[in-house]
Amino acid sequence: MSENIDIKTLNGYGTTLAAVINFPPDFDTSKAYPAIVVSHPGGGVKEQTAGLYAGKLADAGFVTVAYDASFQGASTGEPRQLENPHIRTEDVSAVVDYLTTLDYVDTDRIGAMGICAGAGYTANAAINDPRIKAVGTVSMVNIGQMFRNGWTNDVADADAAPVLQMGADARTADAAGKDNPFPLAPLKEEDAPNEELRQAWEYYHTPRCEHPNAPGFMTARSLSQILSYDAFHKAEAFLTQPLLVIAGSEAGSKWMSDDLHQRAASTDKSFHIVEGANHMELYDGEKEVAEAVSKLGPFFTDRL
Repeated sequence: MSENIDIKTLNGYGTTLAAVINFPPDFDTSKAYPAIVVSHPGGGVKEQTAGLYAGKLADAGFVTVAYDASFQGASTGEPRQLENPHIRTEDVSAVVDYLTTLDYVDTDRIGAMGICAGAGYTANAAINDPRIKAVGTVSMVNIGQMFRNGWTNDVADADAAPVLQMGADARTADAAGKDNPFPLAPLKEEDAPNEELRQAWEYYHTPRCEHPNAPGFMTARSLSQILSYDAFHKAEAFLTQPLLVIAGSEAGSKWMSDDLHQRAASTDKSFHIVEGANHMELYDGEKEVAEAVSKLGPFFTDRL
């Protein structure tokens, strides 16, 4: 059972998040349930992998919320497709705000998970927000690291300066009324440099999982916020919650999961590797998602 809801944020940008709240089997409003916030990848929407995981975790006994980020999907905010990582982190806590208002949610048992950039934002939110009591990540991307250092960590920070200039140039162009899209996944199959990122194109731009609210690009001005952003900033001090990191053994992005797992202050942290899986297969691959959920469900059950 699920319902469409709107969540008004209090982050100062005045956005309202379009969301879906999912309920566990035999849901009873007189009871208090643990809850999980589920955050989508960069360029994604709640109807894709975030909604898939949210539905499966609801079946495991949780109230779950999958939502569209501010400025994206069915959520409000201008400019459209802005990917400001600081606001996306705030969105996670905005959903926590909402959950604390529900009588059927135990506010001492709220967790959060995300996929790809949504996992990085989830980690950042948990660093900032101790109301989040447990953290799960799947195919995690620290969006700042990815844009600075490349998909496979082969670019030095300083060598990403031209990308920072692109963001600055886009802001100037935006001020003159020009739109500047920037791809978050390959927009054409021939643009993909490898099979893993070809699957990213396939996921967002073919019937595999395309959605009209997920165009696969962001505003280029977003680069100005992204390049210096570290989703794991101060994880060594403040990410003390139980942490479960999940990544595919063949994922080019796995190094970012390695980094958080190493940096987090959590004394209860684990890393589950899905053997043979790449980054994208953990979005919607039947056996890969089943394996991830088989770890996430018991993790959140034990820690919340």
